[in-house]
Amino acid sequence: MSDHTTDPATETFVAHRNLLFTVAYEMLGSAADAEDVLQETWLRWVKVDLDHIRDQRAYLVRITTRQALNRLRSMKRRREAYVGQWLPEPLLTTPDVAEDVELAESMSMAMMLVLESLSPTERAVFVLREVFDVGYDEIAEAVGKSPAAVRQIAHRARRHVDARRPRKRASAGETRAALESFRRALETGDPQDLLDVLAPEVVLLSDGGGIKRAALRPVVGAEKIARFYLGGTAKVAAEIICEPTVVNGSPALAVRVGGELDGVMAVRVEDGLITGLYFVRNPEKLTRVTSETPLTLR
Repeated sequence: MSDHTTDPATETFVAHRNLLFTVAYEMLGSAADAEDVLQETWLRWVKVDLDHIRDQRAYLVRITTRQALNRLRSMKRRREAYVGQWLPEPLLTTPDVAEDVELAESMSMAMMLVLESLSPTERAVFVLREVFDVGYDEIAEAVGKSPAAVRQIAHRARRHVDARRPRKRASAGETRAALESFRRALETGDPQDLLDVLAPEVVLLSDGGGIKRAALRPVVGAEKIARFYLGGTAKVAAEIICEPTVVNGSPALAVRVGGELDGVMAVRVEDGLITGLYFVRNPEKLTRVTSETPLTLR
């Protein structure tokens, strides 16, 4: 009769897996790379003598952070060679993520793009401190800096993020309403309806990864974006269906053309108007929008 009991190392890793994935994804913006980081974390974790580990959760977060930092530095070269705009890989999230305002804000496309503008170490420190509330001493262990240096980095990163994040976070209801207006305007092809929901200086970022057609540079301004969408979709308007979904904890649209998933549209909303449009069309980034990814801060 076989023994089905799980060893302590595996039990601990499985218990904290969702947390570790969330940490890695927040640092990398890529689910595929986050999964690779978890695999690297596991390979190191199984070699650890658990009898000498006082706080196993903290130790796992430390390993994950170090592996994510290594990968983040190597990904910089990959991003520089990327065709067109790079956007984070969208995740279909469970309802509890949307209910956790802090987690949903940190996972939003707009915030993930702000995090992209930080250095790897700044991003690691900001994510661990501001999102996961990790202590400065523990962060210092994870990033290989002194606690005093970590405090300075955290202050600098917080100032940088605060200068770029929305003044106030739109509620899920406000975001859904703006998306619904945007969806109707796209499906009816009415330019004025589209202009009514777009802020004058709205910015569109579209990510085709060199595989699907997308604007290679940001498109700025409501009128330019209206022309971009209504001109480009007029021929296939009858085949386009925009379905409400929840991506990275926030309302979004799954865009289907001829019944096939063509992309995911996330938005940034301020004062009822869309100020940022994030359209991910790269098919390699659409593998995590058909089944929910469990995420957690704890």
